[in-house]
Amino acid sequence: MFSGLHAIDWASMHHAHGSAEEIPALLEAMRSPDADERSRALSDFYGSVHHQGDVYPSTAASLPFLLELVGDPATPDRHKIVALLISIAEAAVARCDIGYTDAGYAGAAAFLRSHADTFVDLAGDAACRVRQAAIPGLGLLVDDADRALNSLQDRSAREFCLVERLLVTRTTATLAERLPVIVPSATAWLTGLAVDPAGEPEFRLAALIHQARCTPDTISDDLVPAVVGLLREIADAAPPEQPWPEPPPVEPPAAGVPPFIAAAFEDLARADRRYSLTTDLLRTLHELLGPRVSQRTDLLVEQLSSPEPGVRLDAIRMTNDLLRSRRGDHSALIRLVATQLDASNLEVAAEAATLLESHPSIAAPAREALAALVAAHGPHVWATPRRHLRRVHQKAVMALARLGDGRALPSLLVALDSDVDAWLAVQVAGGLPQAADQLVPRLSDRLRRADLSSKWPSNPQGLLSALAKLGDPTTLPLITDTLAAAAAREKWDVAKPALAALRALGPAAAPALAEIRSLVTADDTWTRAEAVTTLWAIGGDRDEVMPLALALLDTFALRGAADVLGQIGPAAAVALPRLRTLLAADYEWNRVHAAAAIWDIAGEPEAPVVLDTLLQAWQENSVTGNHVAACLKRMGPAAAPALPRILAELGRLETGEAFDEGPFRYIDTDEELLRELAGALHGV
Repeated sequence: MFSGLHAIDWASMHHAHGSAEEIPALLEAMRSPDADERSRALSDFYGSVHHQGDVYPSTAASLPFLLELVGDPATPDRHKIVALLISIAEAAVARCDIGYTDAGYAGAAAFLRSHADTFVDLAGDAACRVRQAAIPGLGLLVDDADRALNSLQDRSAREFCLVERLLVTRTTATLAERLPVIVPSATAWLTGLAVDPAGEPEFRLAALIHQARCTPDTISDDLVPAVVGLLREIADAAPPEQPWPEPPPVEPPAAGVPPFIAAAFEDLARADRRYSLTTDLLRTLHELLGPRVSQRTDLLVEQLSSPEPGVRLDAIRMTNDLLRSRRGDHSALIRLVATQLDASNLEVAAEAATLLESHPSIAAPAREALAALVAAHGPHVWATPRRHLRRVHQKAVMALARLGDGRALPSLLVALDSDVDAWLAVQVAGGLPQAADQLVPRLSDRLRRADLSSKWPSNPQGLLSALAKLGDPTTLPLITDTLAAAAAREKWDVAKPALAALRALGPAAAPALAEIRSLVTADDTWTRAEAVTTLWAIGGDRDEVMPLALALLDTFALRGAADVLGQIGPAAAVALPRLRTLLAADYEWNRVHAAAAIWDIAGEPEAPVVLDTLLQAWQENSVTGNHVAACLKRMGPAAAPALPRILAELGRLETGEAFDEGPFRYIDTDEELLRELAGALHGV
C-alpha cells in the first residue's frame, strides 16, 4: 500500500499551516491499529490539509492514497476516510462549478470524478456506515445521470436503514441540481415516494422536500400544509419525552485559556450537533421557501409546538435564521420563542434565551417572560455548576440587561462579586445606567486589578466599554491611568477603548488631555486616529486638531480623520482638495467617509458629487448603508435625488447585510439603518 507515497516532494507543497511534509505520516497513521493515533491523524488532516474546507494542491495529491485506504477492507474507520473524501469533493466541485480554477480545487474535482466508480461501489458496501458516507458522492461525482439515479433508487429499499434512505433523497436532489437532464425522472420518483403509505413519515417528508428542491420555481402553496401533516404524524408516533443526559458540571477553562475562547469552542460544538432526523430537512425547506415569510412562520409555529425537544430546539435556530434575514413585525414569533423559556428540557430553554439575548432591538415582547424566569431561579443560579441551567439563566439575565431592565441587576452583581463568568456580566452591564452606583465600583475594581502585562489581561476592553456606557465621571482618574499603562506597554488594543471611554465622558474628561495628546504620535496608526478623534471631542481646539487630522488623511486610518474634519465643519475647508481625491479611492469605505466629510465641510454645492459617491458605494457594498444613511439624513432636502434608493431600501423585505462590532447583530444594525433612512426620508 501507498506505493509512490515517499516519491512525492511533499516539502515543496503547503497546506494551511505551512509545509505539507507531514502528510505521509498522517496518511500512514490513518491505518494505525491504535484508535487514538488514527483520530489524531484524521483531525490533523482536517485541521491542516483540508482546513475549513480548503483544498490545496497537497490535498489533491493525497487523494490517491486516501482512496487506497478506503479500498482496503482491513482499514479501520473506513467510513471516516470516505467522509473526508466526500468533504473534499463537496468543496472542490462547488468551486469548480462556479468557474473557480485554483489548481487544488480543479485537480481534486477532476481526480475524484475520474474515480466515480469507486464511490458507486462504496455506496453499495457491506458496511452501513461506509454506504452512508459514500452516498453523497453519487450526486457529486457521477456524470452518468441515469446510472447515478439507478444506484440511488437501489439504495432506497426498506432493507436499508432510515438514515441511509434519507441520504438517498437528498443526494437525488443534489444530482438533479448538477445534471438537470435528470430532473423529470428524479421529480417523478421522489413524488411517488412522498405519497407511498408504506414509507415512514420521515422518509416521505424527505422525499417531499427534496422533490421541491428539484423544481424550486414551481413550489405550490400546498407544500407547507403537506409538511405540517407529516410532522404531526411523526409527533404522534414519538415516544414520551425523556430527559436528556445531564452534561458534566461546568469547569473553569484550562489554565491559560481565556473564558471567551473556551465558550466559543463550546458554541461551535453545540451548533454542529443534530438533535432530530428532521433537522437538515426542515432547514432545507426554510431555505427553499426563502421570502415566503407567512408560510415559514406557519411551519415554525408547528415546529415550536412539537412534543420532541430536538424539533423545538431546531425551530428556535430556524426562527433565528428567519429573523436575521427578513424584516417585519416578528413579535408573535418572539413571544412563541419566549414560551420555550419554561421548557422542561433545559437545552431548549437555553437556546430560546440565547436567541432573545442576541436581538435586543426586537426582544421586548419577551421581557416579562425573561423576568419571570430569572426571578424563579434566583440570582445565585448564575453560578450553578449545572451546565444547561447556568446557560439558561445567564442568557436570560443578559437579554434583560440588553433591554435595560433593572431586574437583571441581582444576577449581574452575583457574577461580579463571585467572579463566576463575570466576563459575560461585563458585556451587558453598560445597559443598566440606572444601577451605575452599584456597577461602577465593581467594574472599576476589576479594571484596577487587570494585569496589562499578561498575555490575556482580565478583559480591560470590555470593562472600559461598560464604564463608557455608564458615563460616571468619577471613573476619569482610573480610565486615564489605564490609558497611560496601556500606552507604556504599547497595548494598543487597550489604549483604543480607553480613549473611547474618555470620549464618552465628553468635556468632563479635560484633565486627561495631556495623556491623550501623548498618543497623537503613537507608533500605532489606529491609536493615533483614536487619540485625534478623542482630542477633538474633549478639547475642541480646532487649531490643534486640524494639522493632526490632515496628516492622518495620508494613512490607512484616514476614515477617522475624515470624520473629525467633517465635525470641524466649514473651518476645515483646507482639507477639501485631499478629500476630493479620496472620492476615487478603490476602497468604498474610504470614499464614503470622504464624501460625508465633504458634505459636512462644504455643504450644498458639493451635493451632486457627494450623493453620487455615497449611492455608488452603497450599491457596491451594502454594509456601508448605515453610514450612508446617516449622511443622507444630515443632507436634508439636498438628498432628494436619493429618494428612489431610500424608498427601495425601506420597501425591501430582506434585512440589510450590515453588522456592527462585537457579535454580529444583523437585526439591531438593520433596525438602525431603517431609523436613519426614515429620518432621511423625513428630511427630504
